Amino acid sequence: MISIVIPCYNEEAVIPVLYERLSSAVGHLPDSYEVVVVDDGSIDASWDLLTEISLRDQRWKIIRFSRNFGHQAALSAALFHAKGDCAVLIDADLQDPPEAIGRFIEKWKEGFQVVYAVRAKRKENIFKRALYKIFYLLLASVANIQIPLDSGDFCLIDRKVIDLLNKMPEQNMFIRGVRAWVGFKQIGVVYERSARAAGEPKYTYRKLFKLAVDGIFSFSTLPLRITTYFGFIVATFAFLFGFLTLIQRIFIDFSAKLGIAPVPGFATTVTAIFFMGGIQLICVGIVGEYIGRIYEQVKGRPVWIISEKNGFDERQ
Repeated sequence: MISIVIPCYNEEAVIPVLYERLSSAVGHLPDSYEVVVVDDGSIDASWDLLTEISLRDQRWKIIRFSRNFGHQAALSAALFHAKGDCAVLIDADLQDPPEAIGRFIEKWKEGFQVVYAVRAKRKENIFKRALYKIFYLLLASVANIQIPLDSGDFCLIDRKVIDLLNKMPEQNMFIRGVRAWVGFKQIGVVYERSARAAGEPKYTYRKLFKLAVDGIFSFSTLPLRITTYFGFIVATFAFLFGFLTLIQRIFIDFSAKLGIAPVPGFATTVTAIFFMGGIQLICVGIVGEYIGRIYEQVKGRPVWIISEKNGFDERQ
């Protein structure tokens, strides 16, 4: 049994195409399959279209959130309800081609527990491509585990990995990072990322920035160490500046010949205050990011709330 899990948010324009392409891509495979779609609080006709598909195709099982909880929460909920021996994570916008699922399954049957897609080429604008590149390079340099470059959530994971992910109570789940963290036998499959099949992108720059911050702060304590480094650097500059000021006061004539005689004024003081204030605010902000995550975690609220679901039996 292959479970295909799909997060969906305001995708009424692409859902009919998604159904046709996905059915065509996996319908000829020898394995049985199910499709678990999570409607992440859509405000368009996405749920109505999904309900129609679920009624005529019992392999499609649908879940509706009470509101928009986010892409990673939708993926987590879909994995929680998936009952297959493995699960394929794919977005509804068809930027990740369903036709690649067969290649994932081949690698899984060869013994790999995680098969992730590596993007060889993107169809986004050059600015967004540059931001993605910077993020993955930054994540690779600071993360305390090795996270493959240019690998998104499009992947296949074995039941063993699914069960482990379902046991993790993280509020700010970064699935592609946790997927690498669990280990097991993993392999990448190169593919070309397409443009959206229809509709508008749902990942705004703000949401992409939040996802990037979650990834960095979830898998690295380097930002905390950077605050210490800042402290040492600022203390060193302060010591050198104090020593230079002392030399100027003791050897006034010699300093005047060198052109560094002390000049009454407040420019240096103001500059030093602003510099120190900026460093302190950066350090407090970094510490605050970690404290905020601790705060969200200890509240213990559910990661998602389901308003209704169709296609599942009572035990599910």
